[in-house]
Amino acid sequence: MSFMNFDGRKRVVIENVKPEIDGGRFPAKRVVGENVRVTADVFTDGHDKVAAVIRYRGPSDEEWHEKRCRFNGADRATAEFQVTDLGPYLYTVEGWVDHFASWQSDLKKKYDAGQTVNTEVKAGILLVREATKRAEPGDAKRLSSLAASIEREKDADRAVALCFGTELTELMDRWPDRGFSTVYERELLVTVERKRALFSSWYERFPRSCTTDPERHGSFRDCIEMLPEIRRMGFDVLYLPPIHPIGETKRKGKNNNPESEPEDVGSPWAIGSREGGHTAIHPDLGTLEDFLDLVEAGKSQGIELALDLAYQCSPDHPYVKEHPEWFRWRPDGTVQYAENPPKKYEDVLPINFETDHWQPLWEELRDVVLFWIDKGIRVFRVDNPHTKPFVFWEWLLGEIRRDYPDVIFLSEAFARPTVMYRLAKIGFTQSYTYFTWRNTKWEFESYLTELTQGDKREYFRPNFWTNTPDILPEHLQYGGRPAFMMRLLLAATLSSSYGVYGPVFELAVSEAVPGKEEYKDSEKYEVRQWDWEQPGHLRDFIARVNRVRQENPAFQTTWNLRFVEVENEYLLAYIKYDESMESLLLVVVNLDPYHTQSGWLKVPIGELEIDPEKPYLVHDLLGDGKYIWHGERNYVELNPKVLPGHIFQVRKRLRRESDFDYFV
Repeated sequence: MSFMNFDGRKRVVIENVKPEIDGGRFPAKRVVGENVRVTADVFTDGHDKVAAVIRYRGPSDEEWHEKRCRFNGADRATAEFQVTDLGPYLYTVEGWVDHFASWQSDLKKKYDAGQTVNTEVKAGILLVREATKRAEPGDAKRLSSLAASIEREKDADRAVALCFGTELTELMDRWPDRGFSTVYERELLVTVERKRALFSSWYERFPRSCTTDPERHGSFRDCIEMLPEIRRMGFDVLYLPPIHPIGETKRKGKNNNPESEPEDVGSPWAIGSREGGHTAIHPDLGTLEDFLDLVEAGKSQGIELALDLAYQCSPDHPYVKEHPEWFRWRPDGTVQYAENPPKKYEDVLPINFETDHWQPLWEELRDVVLFWIDKGIRVFRVDNPHTKPFVFWEWLLGEIRRDYPDVIFLSEAFARPTVMYRLAKIGFTQSYTYFTWRNTKWEFESYLTELTQGDKREYFRPNFWTNTPDILPEHLQYGGRPAFMMRLLLAATLSSSYGVYGPVFELAVSEAVPGKEEYKDSEKYEVRQWDWEQPGHLRDFIARVNRVRQENPAFQTTWNLRFVEVENEYLLAYIKYDESMESLLLVVVNLDPYHTQSGWLKVPIGELEIDPEKPYLVHDLLGDGKYIWHGERNYVELNPKVLPGHIFQVRKRLRRESDFDYFV
């Protein structure tokens, strides 16, 4: 080891810093207004005390800011800083031997042991005088005065008391000797996005099925007419499947029939025809001006439009003729279509990302995103990102966010966990999850604990979807209307971002292809006209749940979830509350869509700071019932045919005496 490479007087060690994703290879994630809680092991040799700060710098900061760390009694240092701007923040840790605190500790030990401490007091005075050279003039003057007071004091007991004075300790803490401090070897990154990256309610709708006339293809103008009802239900993101021209070669017929009829409209994911590709609009949907009107109409309703980003082409896509080098060709001269044996997608050609011409390909695909950004789009749902190279996505997302840090990308990757997490690490804002296939109490508790309590929470934001055009899960096929209500309640309260594929969800459509988790008569292959006034519609229930989400900050983050004990395997219970505990909510859901379930709930009154000797009010924000509870154990009963769950707002104190009189 060469002496040129280090300073042996730097004795502090810094390790086990969190959050640090894969050794600093990837950034942590936050949204504006959130805190970054940084922890690290900071220690030194011997018995000296150490001090540490978290250093951080925002995207427009020229200088570092600092937050002083607190220690847990051992060597674990912790501090938080708040992020207030979009873009990248840097942070690191700096630690040093705190000679003044070490001196105070040694002085106390000797004084308490009855030893003479005259020499130790003089050593402390020297430390204080050295600090005057580092301090600003006003503090330097106060330090000089305090040092002189200690030096003049003839009584040993009073001199020692002055050495531990509050003002002296605070001033020395403000101006420590950091000459031999250790700075952590890495500057770590946190990417800060807008609040909708964490809190959003998605509504998926095929624009061609927005028609009120079953004989007519829907249009963007029809979508505009439906925006007020979508907003009334409480959704803030309207996601449209691909809006581009659809290929005719190998076009799919109804119910995924490989043979189509002349009137069949095909799958929107078979993108491209003689009318254009990924920057063109299907002519039956309207013009570009109609699309821009839809974007603006959505904004006026508080709804953002999300577009589908599907990097694949029909055989008729202009890319196939203009850039044959971007596709994989078989020995017989035909293009390799997409396959997932035993499934075949003859209407779709995958792009060959191993082409020798990969650089212009990447630039073209980036320009597709930039085209729609220029048209006012800031939210994209990305189709099957796990079938394209990770390195491509990392480059593309970085290119976009450099100039547009407000763009949100939702990863539709029902893939292996390692793949899903890698996509999140390289920059996807949110991700589809395995929520769709979680059914039992144990499955929910274990999966949500994995997502919210470990390191994954630093970079993986779940978006819980109740259903998709591709997936009609078994519990929705057989559970009836109660199952739809139960799954919506779970999705909307377990995660701060969730989505529904409507209106099939609102109408509790459950007819599936026999033996499969797929919709019969799917909108993927035909235009459907839906009766919004059909009995049993869930839109009022959806609106109620979304209103509760909007009015209660505790539901606007995923990371505050804590499960609660309840003596029934069919009842799932959990609490959510904000930092102030003003928004304090207890959710109980019946996971059995067929039968009434009941049980005794154990309310964590200690964690919730509820007085065990006093009654407290719980108000069900779904059914509007109000109940007086006492202590930990309280009884709940849920009939799924009435309501599958409670969202209790917990009031720790009765606000009026009449409340108690009325309920008792």
